[in-house]
Amino acid sequence: MNAIEFPAPDPAIMARRAEIVAALADRVGEQGLITDPRELVPFETDAFTAYRRVPLAVVLPESTAEVSAVLKYCSGNRVPVVPRGAGTSLAGGAIPQEDAVVIGVSRMNRILEVDHDNRTATVQAGVTNLAISERVAADGFFYAPDPSSQLACTIAGNIAMNSGGAHCLKYGVTTNNLLGATVVLADGTVVELGGKALDAPGLDLLGVLCGSEGQLGIVTEATVRLLARPEGARPVLFGFASSDEAGRCVSDIIGAGIIPVAIEFMDKPAIEICEAFAQAGYPLDVEALLIIEVEGSEAEMDAMLKRIIAIARRHGVASIKESQSATEAAQIWKGRKSAFGATGRIADYICMDGTVPLGQLSHVLRETYRIVDGYGLRVANVFHAGDGNMHPLILYNVNDPAEAEKAEAAGADILKLCVDAGGCLTGEHGVGMEKRDLMGHQYAEVDLDQQMAVRAAFDPGWILNPAKVFPLDLPARKAG
Repeated sequence: MNAIEFPAPDPAIMARRAEIVAALADRVGEQGLITDPRELVPFETDAFTAYRRVPLAVVLPESTAEVSAVLKYCSGNRVPVVPRGAGTSLAGGAIPQEDAVVIGVSRMNRILEVDHDNRTATVQAGVTNLAISERVAADGFFYAPDPSSQLACTIAGNIAMNSGGAHCLKYGVTTNNLLGATVVLADGTVVELGGKALDAPGLDLLGVLCGSEGQLGIVTEATVRLLARPEGARPVLFGFASSDEAGRCVSDIIGAGIIPVAIEFMDKPAIEICEAFAQAGYPLDVEALLIIEVEGSEAEMDAMLKRIIAIARRHGVASIKESQSATEAAQIWKGRKSAFGATGRIADYICMDGTVPLGQLSHVLRETYRIVDGYGLRVANVFHAGDGNMHPLILYNVNDPAEAEKAEAAGADILKLCVDAGGCLTGEHGVGMEKRDLMGHQYAEVDLDQQMAVRAAFDPGWILNPAKVFPLDLPARKAG
């Protein structure tokens, strides 16, 4: 697969590899440096596995000071740097170049402080989402963003891509739960953005940083919001005879002013894949499934479900199944959160990440099936329906170049469809390499120029995560 272009490695940097490695070892020690070609292989790609390049070296610092020292050296010597969390990016956000140094945060994995008075946790950037929730669970708190990879994905990667998850409908995505960050800029300067307060004075640079895909700086520590656990939570399965009716049901629920904690969608292929893996009790005789979770007291959950069920019945709901225990609820969510891994058991796939207005869900679903069918491929749809964040999984054979090319073409057509329907190219996976060359479909060149001007203000040398987000042939990028 050669559809996505990689810049040619800089011969001068490649020729200086031994010198660069020695300089990095001086800054992080031998234990924080990987240079053996065999040991570099795990860092050649991320979860967007169709593309890969082995980096020049990998640095695994333990502190902000070490990150600062490495960036100061790389900036002064114009060595490209690729920040990396856990490598769970589905858009190629952490795929390196051959002349790049990867800075991974896996050794920066300490929870530094839990502040119950301010309901915050301050953590190093390599801490996982789930680790925060597990640390504060006994005190009745949790950290809300819960992408499917929350067991593995790090706070650093979540901030880079502004990740969300199934429960973002009620609790928001990373930017809504991030209060402060320690950031190392490209030249090694360390800055503190935000803090424990709900709103910091001055320009909202934290908002600029969140979702910037590692191109403005490297986050080494973060202060995040902790929330009180609800009194109760109840996921309910709603089966429908068609994806159209399920999509319209979602629009009507939100249109009625009802905000469940989550609304997740699965079509029949996704239902069958997830049920075979998780044995979650999903109905197999329906064409579409909504997992709708409500929370609060028993009375609150009953009242909200009564309204939701009434709307579902207007759309011909074929089956309704409420979870009856914590174990059953956990199985329902295991099936949903295992969707990507379960799909990988039966086929290679590309996972798309377009977002559309809720009123366009049914239309975009119909067109998605038409597009993928037109390429002679299959698709399984599983996504966050409550906020219109679609995740079509386009199934193909990675060892068949023709099928791989068709899968990428189908994915591009779906993303363009999302934009044309009034949505955008990404909801939580980021642009990375995958959507880089589609940015012109959503933004005019003047818009991209302004975005790149912001990027250049933070990183004038364009060393941070190069070849991502912005098309390579833009004049402003070439000037950078």
